[in-house]
Amino acid sequence: MLIRDLDPDQALLDLQRAAYAVEAELIGDDRIPPLHESLDELLAEPLRWRGVFDDDGTCVGAVAWAETPEEIDIDRLVVHPRAHRRGIGRALVAELLGRAAGRHVIVSTGRDNGPARTLYEKLGFTKVEDVEVIPGLWTTRYEING
Repeated sequence: MLIRDLDPDQALLDLQRAAYAVEAELIGDDRIPPLHESLDELLAEPLRWRGVFDDDGTCVGAVAWAETPEEIDIDRLVVHPRAHRRGIGRALVAELLGRAAGRHVIVSTGRDNGPARTLYEKLGFTKVEDVEVIPGLWTTRYEING
């Protein structure tokens, strides 16, 4: 599994849409903002990206984050549906935790996204709160000190 920096492009947008379509099905709501993002909107986000690449060079997972000297905010974690259950999400989050160097790390996921919640909890994240981000769309916030 090769993990390296990634520049957002149409292939990443397609990966993001495929991943968030799965989450939309899990939570029963397709109003997840990144699911409907355009390429221009994706490119406008001030995020850093790392991707996981298959042997053929295809990006099958990615993580995006923003950081300050005190905190890392995991903004997105996407894994292509055909690459689920291969440890890609775990590897990407673990890499960010390794970069944290004692900083606070936060992340949010759909409240009803069982697989993502299990991943974060197994990695040691603590649930902070459930937040209704728009009427009827709930997320769960997690944190950990890296």
